[in-house]
Amino acid sequence: MESFDHIIRSGTPVLVDFYAEWCGPCKVLAPILKDIAHLLDGKAKIVKVDIDKSPIAAYRYNIRSVPTLLLFKNGHVIWRFSGAMAANDLAEKLLDYTK
Repeated sequence: MESFDHIIRSGTPVLVDFYAEWCGPCKVLAPILKDIAHLLDGKAKIVKVDIDKSPIAAYRYNIRSVPTLLLFKNGHVIWRFSGAMAANDLAEKLLDYTK
């Protein structure tokens, strides 16, 4: 949990994808996040957290469903979304926060 806390305290925005291996929408979102990572080109980081392997993190951030995306900056949640999102919509939202 200590390294997770260090990562989200970054001044660079960090998108955390809370997911589960058994989650269908999470599997749909995975390639979208890979594509968006290239688009962000160092403006933000993307981190994946498996809720089954990291239940403390899921509890701490009140993750009730997956996928849930949290965007952190300086350790604070600045955006939250649950469910799958179209690639263009997600990219547009993240680019708004990384300007």
